[in-house]
Amino acid sequence: MSRPPLTAKGAERLKQELNRLKTEERPRIVQAIAEARAHGDLKENAEYHAAREQQGFCEGRIQELESVLSLAQVIDVEVVGAANPGKIVFGATVELEELESGETITYQIVGDAEADIKHGMIAVSSPIARALIGKEEGDTAIVQAPGGQRKYEILTVSYA
Repeated sequence: MSRPPLTAKGAERLKQELNRLKTEERPRIVQAIAEARAHGDLKENAEYHAAREQQGFCEGRIQELESVLSLAQVIDVEVVGAANPGKIVFGATVELEELESGETITYQIVGDAEADIKHGMIAVSSPIARALIGKEEGDTAIVQAPGGQRKYEILTVSYA
Protein backbone atom coordinates (compact mmCIF):
# COMPACT_ATOMS: atom_id res chain seq x y z
CA MET A 1 0.00 0.00 0.00
CA SER A 2 1.41 3.41 -0.94
CA ARG A 3 1.91 6.08 1.68
CA PRO A 4 0.84 9.50 0.39
CA PRO A 5 3.35 12.28 1.17
CA LEU A 6 2.46 15.12 3.53
CA THR A 7 4.57 18.07 4.64
CA ALA A 8 5.19 18.44 8.38
CA LYS A 9 3.26 21.75 8.39
CA GLY A 10 0.40 20.15 6.48
CA ALA A 11 0.25 17.24 8.91
CA GLU A 12 0.13 19.70 11.81
CA ARG A 13 -2.73 21.66 10.18
CA LEU A 14 -4.69 18.43 9.62
CA LYS A 15 -4.10 17.38 13.25
CA GLN A 16 -5.38 20.76 14.44
CA GLU A 17 -8.48 20.43 12.26
CA LEU A 18 -9.09 16.91 13.59
CA ASN A 19 -8.72 18.12 17.17
CA ARG A 20 -11.12 21.03 16.53
CA LEU A 21 -13.70 18.69 14.98
CA LYS A 22 -13.50 16.27 17.92
CA THR A 23 -13.40 18.80 20.76
CA GLU A 24 -15.55 21.67 19.45
CA GLU A 25 -17.74 20.68 16.48
CA ARG A 26 -18.78 17.20 17.59
CA PRO A 27 -20.02 18.33 21.05
CA ARG A 28 -21.77 21.37 19.51
CA ILE A 29 -23.62 19.12 17.03
CA VAL A 30 -24.56 16.62 19.76
CA GLN A 31 -25.98 19.51 21.79
CA ALA A 32 -27.94 20.77 18.74
CA ILE A 33 -29.41 17.27 18.23
CA ALA A 34 -30.41 17.08 21.89
CA GLU A 35 -32.12 20.49 21.72
CA ALA A 36 -33.94 19.56 18.52
CA ARG A 37 -35.11 16.27 20.08
CA ALA A 38 -36.58 18.21 22.98
CA HIS A 39 -38.90 20.00 20.55
CA GLY A 40 -40.88 16.82 20.00
CA ASP A 41 -41.92 15.10 16.76
CA LEU A 42 -38.74 14.16 14.88
CA LYS A 43 -40.44 13.42 11.55
CA GLU A 44 -41.18 17.06 10.80
CA ASN A 45 -38.36 18.63 12.81
CA ALA A 46 -36.09 20.46 10.35
CA GLU A 47 -33.59 21.45 13.06
CA TYR A 48 -33.14 17.80 14.01
CA HIS A 49 -32.59 16.69 10.41
CA ALA A 50 -30.14 19.54 9.77
CA ALA A 51 -28.16 18.68 12.89
CA ARG A 52 -28.07 14.99 11.92
CA GLU A 53 -26.81 15.96 8.48
CA GLN A 54 -24.09 18.11 10.05
CA GLN A 55 -23.17 15.20 12.28
CA GLY A 56 -22.75 12.95 9.24
CA PHE A 57 -20.46 15.45 7.51
CA CYS A 58 -18.44 15.98 10.68
CA GLU A 59 -18.00 12.26 11.36
CA GLY A 60 -17.06 11.66 7.72
CA ARG A 61 -14.39 14.38 7.85
CA ILE A 62 -13.04 12.98 11.14
CA GLN A 63 -12.71 9.53 9.56
CA GLU A 64 -11.05 11.00 6.48
CA LEU A 65 -8.51 12.97 8.53
CA GLU A 66 -7.72 10.00 10.76
CA SER A 67 -7.15 7.83 7.69
CA VAL A 68 -4.94 10.39 5.95
CA LEU A 69 -2.84 10.99 9.07
CA SER A 70 -2.42 7.29 9.83
CA LEU A 71 -1.28 6.42 6.29
CA ALA A 72 0.73 9.54 5.40
CA GLN A 73 4.48 9.71 5.10
CA VAL A 74 5.35 13.01 6.79
CA ILE A 75 8.27 14.69 5.05
CA ASP A 76 10.35 17.52 6.52
CA VAL A 77 10.65 20.02 3.67
CA GLU A 78 13.85 21.63 4.98
CA VAL A 79 15.69 18.27 5.08
CA VAL A 80 14.56 17.46 1.52
CA GLY A 81 15.61 20.93 0.35
CA ALA A 82 19.07 20.64 1.92
CA ALA A 83 19.60 17.35 0.06
CA ASN A 84 18.48 18.86 -3.28
CA PRO A 85 19.50 22.53 -3.38
CA GLY A 86 18.03 24.40 -6.36
CA LYS A 87 16.15 21.35 -7.63
CA ILE A 88 12.36 21.07 -7.51
CA VAL A 89 11.18 18.13 -5.41
CA PHE A 90 8.28 17.54 -3.03
CA GLY A 91 7.85 20.47 -0.65
CA ALA A 92 9.57 23.06 -2.84
CA THR A 93 8.20 26.58 -3.02
CA VAL A 94 8.57 27.71 -6.62
CA GLU A 95 8.20 31.16 -8.13
CA LEU A 96 7.17 30.95 -11.77
CA GLU A 97 6.66 33.39 -14.61
CA GLU A 98 4.10 32.47 -17.23
CA LEU A 99 5.93 33.24 -20.46
CA GLU A 100 2.90 34.26 -22.51
CA SER A 101 1.35 36.73 -20.04
CA GLY A 102 4.38 37.62 -17.91
CA GLU A 103 2.34 36.88 -14.76
CA THR A 104 4.37 35.75 -11.74
CA ILE A 105 2.91 33.09 -9.41
CA THR A 106 4.24 31.17 -6.42
CA TYR A 107 3.33 27.59 -5.57
CA GLN A 108 4.39 25.10 -2.95
CA ILE A 109 4.26 21.44 -3.98
CA VAL A 110 2.48 19.52 -1.21
CA GLY A 111 0.58 16.28 -0.67
CA ASP A 112 -2.85 15.73 -2.17
CA ALA A 113 -4.60 15.98 1.22
CA GLU A 114 -3.19 19.43 1.99
CA ALA A 115 -3.46 21.04 -1.46
CA ASP A 116 -5.19 24.44 -1.43
CA ILE A 117 -4.82 26.53 -4.58
CA LYS A 118 -6.16 29.63 -2.79
CA HIS A 119 -3.09 29.54 -0.56
CA GLY A 120 -0.68 28.62 -3.36
CA MET A 121 -0.33 24.96 -2.40
CA ILE A 122 -0.62 22.52 -5.31
CA ALA A 123 -0.83 18.75 -5.12
CA VAL A 124 2.23 16.75 -6.09
CA SER A 125 -0.03 14.82 -8.48
CA SER A 126 -1.25 17.96 -10.31
CA PRO A 127 -0.16 18.62 -13.92
CA ILE A 128 1.83 21.71 -12.91
CA ALA A 129 3.70 19.90 -10.14
CA ARG A 130 4.46 16.92 -12.38
CA ALA A 131 5.90 19.28 -15.00
CA LEU A 132 8.03 21.07 -12.41
CA ILE A 133 9.51 18.15 -10.46
CA GLY A 134 13.14 17.55 -11.37
CA LYS A 135 13.64 20.99 -12.92
CA GLU A 136 15.93 23.74 -11.59
CA GLU A 137 16.00 27.54 -11.43
CA GLY A 138 16.17 29.04 -14.92
CA ASP A 139 14.57 26.02 -16.61
CA THR A 140 11.36 26.23 -18.61
CA ALA A 141 8.50 23.92 -17.73
CA ILE A 142 5.78 23.03 -20.22
CA VAL A 143 2.45 22.18 -18.58
CA GLN A 144 -0.33 20.36 -20.38
CA ALA A 145 -3.38 22.19 -19.05
CA PRO A 146 -6.99 21.59 -20.09
CA GLY A 147 -6.86 24.87 -22.03
CA GLY A 148 -3.68 23.87 -23.91
CA GLN A 149 0.03 24.09 -23.27
CA ARG A 150 1.42 26.70 -20.88
CA LYS A 151 5.09 27.55 -20.52
CA TYR A 152 6.60 28.71 -17.25
CA GLU A 153 10.08 29.94 -16.48
CA ILE A 154 11.29 28.87 -13.05
CA LEU A 155 12.52 32.01 -11.27
CA THR A 156 13.31 30.72 -7.77
CA VAL A 157 13.21 27.47 -5.81
CA SER A 158 13.18 27.51 -2.00
CA TYR A 159 12.38 25.23 0.91
CA ALA A 160 10.78 26.93 3.91
